Amino acid sequence: MEAVAERAEDITPEWLTQALQSAGHDYTVTSVGHREIGTGQMGSTHRLVLGYEGPPGPPTLVAKLASPHESTRQLVSAGYAAEVGFYLQLAPQLEVSTPKCWYGAIAEGNTEFTLMLDDLTPAAPGVQADGCTVAQAAASIENLLGLHVPLWNDEKLDELTFLMCPSEAMAAVMGDVTIAATAGFIDRYEDELGEDNMETLRRSSEVMADWQLARLSPFSTIHGDYRLDNLLFSPDGDVVVVDWQTAAVGPPMRDVAYFLGTSLDSEVRRAHEEILVGGYHSSLVARGVTGYQADRCWDDYRLGQLQGPMVTVIGCMYATGARTDKSDAMFLAMARRSCAAIRDLRSLELL
Repeated sequence: MEAVAERAEDITPEWLTQALQSAGHDYTVTSVGHREIGTGQMGSTHRLVLGYEGPPGPPTLVAKLASPHESTRQLVSAGYAAEVGFYLQLAPQLEVSTPKCWYGAIAEGNTEFTLMLDDLTPAAPGVQADGCTVAQAAASIENLLGLHVPLWNDEKLDELTFLMCPSEAMAAVMGDVTIAATAGFIDRYEDELGEDNMETLRRSSEVMADWQLARLSPFSTIHGDYRLDNLLFSPDGDVVVVDWQTAAVGPPMRDVAYFLGTSLDSEVRRAHEEILVGGYHSSLVARGVTGYQADRCWDDYRLGQLQGPMVTVIGCMYATGARTDKSDAMFLAMARRSCAAIRDLRSLELL
């Protein structure tokens, strides 16, 4: 078992030197400065400023660690396992743009972990409430192809036990959790949602257990929470995806649907989604995917929209961070956009 740092203060020059050398990087670290970044709801993230003796390594790294709260660590231990497993085992097999991992380790029980990742400054995360441009959406979907295509319908994914997979037991749990979270979400935001959105949320929650097991083929690696706040956009337009705690095996179009349904303003989505989804399908074919027709891809996109309400209400009602005006704006934007997409695309009719 590799060494895990419980707190940022544990990342001393000696500790980091040993960690990097154990991962095959021949650097001697002489100084480490750290500053916490991000909101830290499910863990803590720190920017490290590094000094070296001898050959210089990266001047900064981003360290991801477990939450300082034991209750949170227990709650999201499966997510910690998924993220560490993704960086150490899956990322080298994929073409998706994601930070380079310099070191990773997870403790027995999966309640503590350490990741040392590239610092991607000046790339900046998207803002969910603001939405994105069509050009940003197209670049984000192009990046998804690098996640989905390499292991498309690959049975070897069954061997990666750190990835969440659909099952009847999980579907039942997620159905119950979504119904309860939806009730709480509607109670919290009743004055801002409008009756049409509240009805769409209720109806979506009622079919969530069935949706979890619907149209599970084709399957591949999916991100599970592919949205603007988890994407970094560089000044030259490149897109990098972070936060892999929801990595799973599932229908690839759920990533596409969730992204477009929550990230584009409804009017923009209506005007451009057929072209964007068609471009994704054409790229699948160009990269060698066979047996997946365009009309099936479109229907899978329609059905995939139900991921939007599910992730939104669960993320909102089970968030461990303090409620803020910014978080309210984020969750409301996601709920309104995804509910509008479900109605526009008649997603519920497919069940």
